[in-house]
This record gives sequence, structure tokens and C-alpha cells, in this order.
Amino acid sequence: MGGERGRSKTAIKHAAASLFADHGYAATSIRDIAREAGADPALVIRHYGSKEKLFLDAMQIPPEWALRFELPLETLGERLVRYVIDTEYEVRGVYLALVRASDAGDVASALHLAHDHNFVEPLRAILTGSDADLRARLVAAAVGGLMSTLWLVRDTALLDADPEALIRTYATAIQQLVTPAQRGAA
Repeated sequence: MGGERGRSKTAIKHAAASLFADHGYAATSIRDIAREAGADPALVIRHYGSKEKLFLDAMQIPPEWALRFELPLETLGERLVRYVIDTEYEVRGVYLALVRASDAGDVASALHLAHDHNFVEPLRAILTGSDADLRARLVAAAVGGLMSTLWLVRDTALLDADPEALIRTYATAIQQLVTPAQRGAA
């Protein structure tokens, strides 16, 4: 029984992740998820309690897709922009689903916690200076803005731009926040 229950819960979570990423939170129903998972809608609720709780559980970015804040700092701007440009479809789907559902109950607070825990805190930990928190948050804003512009707005001028030129140009702006001592150095 436990094995079957675990498989059905896993199937439900995978179905939910796929549907939420493809159609968004509002356009995905518990019935849709149950149908995709080959389960009864009551089983979905029994396992997760609500659509919102299932959404929050299903829309997690696996650790292997997470941003890595590694040294050296001197190349971090480029690595962050390259991550956004080269990222997997699934990461984009999770990001878009989270943004589109950010007005649903606990999703906004979960987004805020994930933002702080997965981006701001690890970045702040490797930055130096009394303004490290401010700079970490500004880097997060710059990276988030690029993600929104490319993945949500779908700015065709940026999508059609030479990826290396885009990386080089935007990374320079981000790098100024990462290593402010290099400001003005030519």
C-alpha cells in the first residue's frame, strides 16, 4: 500500500508541476491534475490538502538547477547572466508559474522566502563591504528583471540579440554591483 501511495503522490506532483508550468496556476484545476496523474481528485486533496499547497510543493527548483554563487567574484556577473540565457526550459516554467501565481494566498510569501534564501542570502555571504545586503538585493533585482524581460515579456530585440553580446553587456552592469571597488577602473 505504501509503495502505491508514494507512486500516486509522486505522479500527482509531477502532473501538477507540468500543468502549472504549461498553463499557470489559475488555469490548472485539481481535476486536470488528477486526470493527468491517473488519480481521483479526492486523492489529490488527501495528499496535499489544497491546490495552493500542491502548487508550492510542485513548483520547487531542484538543487541541480539552482544558481551557484561560487568564487571568483570577478566573473560572477557573467556567470549569472549566462545562467539566465542558457537555462533549462523547466526552470523558466517554474519561474513563470510562480510569478503568475504570486497573488494566490501563500505563494507571494513563499516567493519572498525563496528569493531571500536562494538568492540574496548566498550572494550576500560572499560579497564584502557594509552595503553587501543592498548590493545583493540589487543584483537579484537585475537578474530578475532580465528573467522577466526574456521569459515573461519576451522582448524580441533581446531574444534575437547575439547571446554573447547580451551576456557581455548585461554582465558588466551586474559586475559593478558585485565588485564595486572596480567602479571607474577601465
